[in-house]
Amino acid sequence: MKLKVEPLTKEAFEPFGDVIETNGTDYFLINNGSTRRYHDLAKVELLDGGHALINIFQATPLDYPLEVKLVERHPRGSQAFIPLSKNPYLVLVAKAGETVEPADLKAFIAKPDQG
Repeated sequence: MKLKVEPLTKEAFEPFGDVIETNGTDYFLINNGSTRRYHDLAKVELLDGGHALINIFQATPLDYPLEVKLVERHPRGSQAFIPLSKNPYLVLVAKAGETVEPADLKAFIAKPDQG
């Protein structure tokens, strides 16, 4: 039996789940306007009735040396970063807490195949 191969589109795949992509998707700007947030792109079912979000962020490369002007805090959830390009990227983290001091920050360079 031969299967017909068709382009993956949101409409064609809808009976099976979600296609996660930015093409044709609304976004809003975050991080002082340097990053596009494509919000809640797929439905993730949780047993307790909660709601997980799948977002794609499309950031504008920043100038180096980098001056850190803000850090975000996510006390009610975690984030996963999965690169969609073949570029290394900077990961900046701090220990959990109400406030962050410069000495609390730790920076990593992630390879393109790391998330």
